[in-house]
Amino acid sequence: MDSLRAPCPCGTGAAYDACCGPLLANTAQAGSPEQLMRSRYTAFVTQNADHLFRTWHPRTRPDDVSPDATTSWTGLRILAAAGDTVEFVATWEGGSMHEVSRFEQRAGRWVYVDGDVTPRG
Repeated sequence: MDSLRAPCPCGTGAAYDACCGPLLANTAQAGSPEQLMRSRYTAFVTQNADHLFRTWHPRTRPDDVSPDATTSWTGLRILAAAGDTVEFVATWEGGSMHEVSRFEQRAGRWVYVDGDVTPRG
């Protein structure tokens, strides 16, 4: 991120250093599945594979979690967040995806398990 005071890519309107920054720096833990999902979106935007690796359940995590450097993410919209699921639409230049993600607490920390994805162009 160019400036820690810049708005966080996750769309909350908060500054990066007051929003997802501490989670990506591994100095704070997500308090909810929605907060973790937002930080994971930000990790895709900022190319932070370490955060994606740390927050992906080992049972479902692929060998390579590196974000695609050619994808230019443009926005995140949360449609619903309840219990251990978060439904969202993420957009990038040229497309979007709709996902219902499932999360689980593991050793007291929220981790991403998997999701049902619907590509949208």
